[in-house]
This record gives sequence, C-alpha cells and structure tokens, in this order.
Amino acid sequence: MTTEKIDNVSVSTQASVYFDGKCVSHGITLADGTKKSVGVILPATLTFNTGAPEIMECVAGSCEYKLAGTDQWLTSSAGEQFSVPGNASFDIRVAAPYHYICHFA
Repeated sequence: MTTEKIDNVSVSTQASVYFDGKCVSHGITLADGTKKSVGVILPATLTFNTGAPEIMECVAGSCEYKLAGTDQWLTSSAGEQFSVPGNASFDIRVAAPYHYICHFA
C-alpha cells in the first residue's frame, strides 16, 4: 500500500539537494520524533551510502536498485519498498521521476 499522506509532521523547508539536483528531498519529523525524508529522484543512475538502515518506499514512478555486494538489479514500483542495511550503499537507476519516502530505522 502506498503512503499518500503523512499527518502531524514538522517539515524542513531547506531541501537536501544531491547529485547536481538529480535527487531532492525534505526531512520530516513525526510527532513521536521519528525522522523520514520525502523526495524525488530524476532520471539518472546514482550511488547512495547509508548510515542507519533505511526502507525506501516508492510512492510514484519506479526504479531499479542494486544493493552493495550483489550483481542483480531489482525493480521497485509504486506501493513497493526495499530495505538497505546501515553503513552500506546501493545503486539506483531511474528512467522517469521516482517519488519516495525514506524511512530511517
């Protein structure tokens, strides 16, 4: 199921812009202190590094991703998610805008 709305949040108005504008996100904090980011990745192939474990939820579009240490590209579409371990990296390949929520574990 795709998250369509997140209520009762504080939003960082300053965007985080990565890879020359190919990824733009805003940090949000829920009432209970949980932190997430919401954003969009424009067409590109990018490599992200994680600190804490993450769950990438696709809310629109789709992507292909490959976790560090694997050779297989997998697909994630709207309503789907994938997990990335902490202190790791993943490659993401996007052909059309990919809208996501990053849930930090």
